[in-house]
Amino acid sequence: MTAQSLTSARTADAGLLRFALTADAAVTGANALAYLAGAVVLDSVLGVPAGVLVAVGAFLAIFAALLLRLATRRELPRAAVLAVIDANVAWAAGSLLLLALDTFTPSTAGQVWIAVQAVAVAGFAALQYAGLRQA
Repeated sequence: MTAQSLTSARTADAGLLRFALTADAAVTGANALAYLAGAVVLDSVLGVPAGVLVAVGAFLAIFAALLLRLATRRELPRAAVLAVIDANVAWAAGSLLLLALDTFTPSTAGQVWIAVQAVAVAGFAALQYAGLRQA
């Protein structure tokens, strides 16, 4: 094994990892657009303040762009992939903590949405980890 293979995933071996990063970028980008464009409508549906939705949407837009940039690189730096996995795990845990603390008192639809996206984000983290191990 060379030093290169220890620090980054080679393109030929990174199919699952590249797929997981790209899918994460697509879903994250779609959520960002929904939060940014529909904050006023989603506020009443989810029970989360529009200002929070806009801030989260802006963050997600940046994160999606970074994910897409990483996913399209020739080599996938291990440290960057691990940072994405860590961020996804933190997001999922934070979402569940947000539900437990009832910070914004989201509606029932909001509670379900937060739980569903936490599970989806945890799923992306697991898929990315599996892809990293495979690569």
